[in-house]
Amino acid sequence: MNGRPLGVFVGYGLALVAALIAPWVAYPVFLMTALCFALFACAFNLLLGYAGLMSFGHAMFFGMAGYFFGHVVKVWNMPPEVGLVAGVAGAALIGLVTGALAIRRQGIYFAMITLAFAQMIYFLCVQLPFTGGEDGLQGIARKPLLGGLIPTKDDRVLYYVVLAIFVFGYASIHRIIHSPFGQVLKAIRDNEQRALSLGYEADRYKLLAFVLSAALAGLAGATKAMVLQFATLTDVSAAMSGEVVLMALVGGLGTIAGPVVGAFIIVTMQNYLASFGEFVLVIQGAIFVVIVMAFRKGLVGEIAEWWKARRRPA
Repeated sequence: MNGRPLGVFVGYGLALVAALIAPWVAYPVFLMTALCFALFACAFNLLLGYAGLMSFGHAMFFGMAGYFFGHVVKVWNMPPEVGLVAGVAGAALIGLVTGALAIRRQGIYFAMITLAFAQMIYFLCVQLPFTGGEDGLQGIARKPLLGGLIPTKDDRVLYYVVLAIFVFGYASIHRIIHSPFGQVLKAIRDNEQRALSLGYEADRYKLLAFVLSAALAGLAGATKAMVLQFATLTDVSAAMSGEVVLMALVGGLGTIAGPVVGAFIIVTMQNYLASFGEFVLVIQGAIFVVIVMAFRKGLVGEIAEWWKARRRPA
């Protein structure tokens, strides 16, 4: 054994311990919001970092899942578990329709098709009564989970629920990446023609990756609506699609932990630099430029490369 599995195990153990004590030293709602965006960024990274598919419209899955959750819980008066399932299922369905059309094209054409669908979804959200229009869905009640066994009105209790959802989503992505399916995705990303020559149906694999990414993004969006108790147009906007790209790039594309780090950095900046108003976008842009120039593989990617070089025998 070369010690690497032990190091990874220790790292995940320390991260879990920190996550468990975090709501006692930091504002739980901030932490829950960051976890939701971290899962969203991980879902996007599954598509771009491991399947090589650039989506400019991933916010449509994130935002629509929030609307589905809010409608099911507020209008239909259903339990939050049903709302979460509805959010994931709705996002996966939108992903299936979008992906079935988009994967017929590659590169920038694929990205522009996803952007076109996202803009269409956005304008539908502005007009449809289902979404509450420009007002969104406000006042989504925090109902207890599991038939009343888990009260969610306490922020710290809800934090552990959100943490469990994040761990489930993160572990699912980790398993997908390290499964035979994930290895085929990487092969298609690196050389699609060679994968085709080996008999793999690339379009089928890419479509499944797209749907899985959409479903996990939907899980993040529905969870965010449960935490903040509202769903708005911001979550389906083009700016949100750009924001998740920034999170993945800052942390490191193609790394399992990079999007989590990137999401926490961006959400922290937005939270603590909010007093700067619109100037926070300038700060974000400057940081993005610095990271792209100095850390080509993102923060986690560069650290991983440095660690490998350090362990490499002279």
